[in-house]
Amino acid sequence: MIVLKSDDEIKRMAESCRIVAEVLEGIKKNIAPGVATEELDEFAESFILSKGARPAFKGYRGYPASVCTSVNEQVVHGIPSSTKLRNGDIISLDIGVCYKGFYGDAAVTVPVGSVDKQAGKLLLVTEKALKIGLEKSVAGNRLSDVSFAIQEYVESEGFSVVRNFVGHGIGRELHEEPQVPNFGKPGEGPRLLPGMTLAIEPMVNAGDWEVVILNDGWTAVTKDKSLSAHFEHTVAITKNGLNILTKL
Repeated sequence: MIVLKSDDEIKRMAESCRIVAEVLEGIKKNIAPGVATEELDEFAESFILSKGARPAFKGYRGYPASVCTSVNEQVVHGIPSSTKLRNGDIISLDIGVCYKGFYGDAAVTVPVGSVDKQAGKLLLVTEKALKIGLEKSVAGNRLSDVSFAIQEYVESEGFSVVRNFVGHGIGRELHEEPQVPNFGKPGEGPRLLPGMTLAIEPMVNAGDWEVVILNDGWTAVTKDKSLSAHFEHTVAITKNGLNILTKL
């Protein structure tokens, strides 16, 4: 069931979302060749705890870390490890925080050093796909108007959107209704209403959209080993327009 949030609840969510945005900015400053992904996880967890919040992902359905660090062909849910980043990699950072009973969730994909032309284009297209989705996230539109706009743009650039994982409602729980796919026909699904709080998150592959799960039970990778990127914001639909809660 979709639960609409009051203005006060949205303000409280914004506190959690600000911590998400701040930790993402902090992690990005630590991205460099030679850095192990577990070091990024350690930084994030320490930062989140210092704010009096807790990492939303750690322990969630058994996930072992505070951040998802997905490198190159890894789409989502990459587990931090001793593996070190290399020049030319791209890394998706997905972070959730719970603060005073409310959740925030955001993701960004960043280059490690200098990346090739295809990787650079993938990052630009995926980030713009999120922007296009956000532009459609206004009261009165249908949920699938967001989905369609993202898919139409991504495919026009020669890339594909992942079908296996989607965005979601968020608030007092990390995952709430409704699901927010990045694909579909326009004019379908629930109408967007003031008080809806959503995590909108295009996941875009340079090749085909299909993914497989590795033996760790978490890490999703592209089936064809092509690169993948992921951008996400937590937002609130309001009567005065869209409020991007995880934007500094």
